[in-house]
Amino acid sequence: MKVYGITNCNTVKKALDWFKANQVMYEFHDFKKLGVSPEKLQEWDTKAGYEVFLNKKGTTWRDLDQDTKDSIKTNKDALQLLQAKTSMIKRPVIEDGGFLYFGFDEAAYQQHFKK
Repeated sequence: MKVYGITNCNTVKKALDWFKANQVMYEFHDFKKLGVSPEKLQEWDTKAGYEVFLNKKGTTWRDLDQDTKDSIKTNKDALQLLQAKTSMIKRPVIEDGGFLYFGFDEAAYQQHFKK
């Protein structure tokens, strides 16, 4: 299983604490240090749609100028922006086989990892 996120994000910390408490092994990928490839973003877009993981509630989105926000008209536009500003990706991103989840949801984690 792979967890993508940013180490100082409270939501990521909450998820990692849940995994540790429930003895779920994971590999962590830090967006700030390692970035994210265009191929990975395309994969997530194909599976879930960028609208699911483009975090428009966060500070990074709110701090963008209106012209930049308005320029997001296609998935290509969104993915280029997300690669440049990884802090706009809804975190954490959890990949475990066919399971792909964005954000922290204890009920979803329970259902998937407590089988």
